[in-house]
Amino acid sequence: MGELLRNSASFSIISNGLGCRYQSCSQSRGRNGVCSRRFRGCFFVGSVMKAYRRHVVQCRRNMVWMPVHQCAWFGHFRKKMSPLNFLFGSSRIVPKMVASIESEMDCEDDEENSLIQKGKEEFELDSLGQNLPPWGNLVVDESLDFEHTSTGQPAISSNGKDTVHDSKVHFLEERNEEELSRRVLMLSRSNKVRSALELCRSMKLSGLQPNAHACNSLLSCLLRNGRLDDALRTFEFIKTNELITGHTNSLILKAIADTQGCDAALAMFAELEGDHEQKKRFDVIVYNTALSICGRLNNWVETERLWRRIQQNGYSGTQVTYSLLVSIFVRCNQNELALDAYNEMIRNGLEPRDDTMHAMISACTKEEKWDLALSIFQKILNDGLKPNPVACNALINSLGKAGEVRLAFKIFDIMKSLGHTPDAFTWNSLLGALYRANQYADALDLFERIRKQSSLVNVHLYNTALMSCQKLGLWDRALQLLWQMEASGLLVATASYNLVISACETARKPKVALQVYDHMIHQKCVPDTFTHLSLIRSCIWGSLWAEVEEILNRVPENVSLYNAVIHGMCLKGKVESAKKLYMRMRKNGLKPDGKTRAFMLQNLRKDQFKVKRSSYHSR
Repeated sequence: MGELLRNSASFSIISNGLGCRYQSCSQSRGRNGVCSRRFRGCFFVGSVMKAYRRHVVQCRRNMVWMPVHQCAWFGHFRKKMSPLNFLFGSSRIVPKMVASIESEMDCEDDEENSLIQKGKEEFELDSLGQNLPPWGNLVVDESLDFEHTSTGQPAISSNGKDTVHDSKVHFLEERNEEELSRRVLMLSRSNKVRSALELCRSMKLSGLQPNAHACNSLLSCLLRNGRLDDALRTFEFIKTNELITGHTNSLILKAIADTQGCDAALAMFAELEGDHEQKKRFDVIVYNTALSICGRLNNWVETERLWRRIQQNGYSGTQVTYSLLVSIFVRCNQNELALDAYNEMIRNGLEPRDDTMHAMISACTKEEKWDLALSIFQKILNDGLKPNPVACNALINSLGKAGEVRLAFKIFDIMKSLGHTPDAFTWNSLLGALYRANQYADALDLFERIRKQSSLVNVHLYNTALMSCQKLGLWDRALQLLWQMEASGLLVATASYNLVISACETARKPKVALQVYDHMIHQKCVPDTFTHLSLIRSCIWGSLWAEVEEILNRVPENVSLYNAVIHGMCLKGKVESAKKLYMRMRKNGLKPDGKTRAFMLQNLRKDQFKVKRSSYHSR
C-alpha cells in the first residue's frame, strides 16, 4: 500500500462504455492519517476508447488505506481479492476487479515517504477507518464461504453454461432500489443474463436489495436461458431474503419438472408445503402448477389430494384449476370425480372452458348421464364454439344406448353441418342406435347407404347388419353380407359365421346352416360353443337327428350341448332317446342343469304312471 501512495500513479476505470484515465499530480497529508492526492482526469467516450480528450479536470480525491487482501493489482504487487459469496448463499463467486492501477512515475521526495509510513502505522490492517471512499463501505461477511479459484478460468455449470462465477461488480451511482430493480427487470426481459446478474450482485454488495418482481424476472430469465444452477442459487437467495411469491414457486417447480422429472418437482412441492413459513406465500397458482405436474404423470390420487388441500386452505379454485381437475380425472377414468369438480366449478360461478366441456361430455357419456352431456353440448353451441368430432361421437353413442334415436340423428346432422366427417365410430353408433330401438330394417337400409358412400365399412358394421338379419330371419341377406365380407378382404371371425348360422336357425333353414358350418370349417375358422348350440337347435327343429348325433360325436363333450339336445328331444317327443342321452351324460360325469332334470323327472313320472295302469288292467 505504501508503494502505491509513494509513487505517482495513473489508472483507468471503464464503465458503461465510458473510459476515464486519472494521473496523480501531488499529494498532501490530511487529518486522521488520510492522504489527499490531486489527480488530473481525462474522459474517453466509446467502446474502443478513442483518444479524444473531452476536457481536463482537476479534482481532489480522499484515499483511504485498505487492507492488502482487499486490493487487487496495486503497483507491482498483485494480490487476488478473496471471492466473496454475498448474493447466492452457498454459491462460490470470484469477482473480477474492474480497475487496475499501474505504477508510472518515480518516487517523490523523502518527506512524502515519511508521511505515508507514519499514516500506515496509525491504521490497523483489518480496518477501513471512519473516512470512507466514494463507492461506500465494502463489508466482508466472515460467515460467507470463500474459495480460492483462478479468475482466468470461469466456472462451468452442470448444463455446460458459464455460471455466475464469472460476473463482475460495478460501482453504483444510483442508490434508489426501485430504479435499480427496474433496471434488473428490463435486463432480464431482454435476456441480458450476465448484466442482470452483475447488477444484482452489485446491489447486494452496496447494501441494496432488488424487489420481488425483479427477482422473479431474473429467475425466469435464467430458466429461459438454461441456467438452472444459477436459478437454484437465485431461488435460495429469494427465500432467504423473504422475497418469494407464488410466481417464484411456480417458476422453479416447472423448471424442476422439465429438467429433473415430475417426481422430483412433486417432492420439492411437498417440502415447500411442509414449511410453514414458505406455505404462507402459497397461492392457488402454485397449486395449479402442482396439478399440471400431476397431470403429466396421470396421478389422479395426488390430484385429488391437492384439490382437497385447496379447499382446506380456503383458496378459491380458478378456471384453470377446474380445467386441470376435470381433464386429469377423465383421462384416468375417474368420471365421478370429474363430475364433482365440474359441479363445484358451476356452483362457484366460473365459466367452463372449451376443453373442459368436451372432457365433461366424455365423462357424462361413460356414466350414462346423456341428459347432462346434451345440455353441455348445447351450451358449447350457444357460446359460439364448435364441438369436436370426439364429443359428437360420444354423445351420439350415449343417446343411441339410451334409446334416443331421434336425438342421436339430430346430433349427427349438427355434426355434418359443423363440417365434421363421420367416421366408422359414428356409423357404428347410429347403426347400434337403430338396432337397440328394434328398427332392424332401418339399420339394414342405413348400412347399404354407408357401404355405397363410404370406404369405412368394417367388421363391426357388418356384424351389426348381420344381427339385424338374424332378428328378421333374413338368412339370404345374411349370406349375401357374408360373401361381401369375404370378397372385401376383411378377416371374417367366428362371431360373424355364428350370426349367419343363427339367422338360418331363425328362418328354419337347417340345411343352409350346415352348409355355412362346413364352409366355416373349410375356411379354417374354429367354431365355438355358440356355433354348435345354434347348429344343434337348427338341426333339432329340422329333425336332422343323425346330424345332431354326428355333431355330438365330433366335438369334445360339453354339458351345454347335451342339455340342448335333451331339451329338443323331449320337446319333439323322443323321450327314449333323451333318456339314453341323459344316462350317457351322467356316466361321463357331466352335471345336467335344472331344466334337463325337470324334463327327465316329468317323463319318468309318466312312464311310472303308464306302468301302474298297465299292471292294474292286467289284473
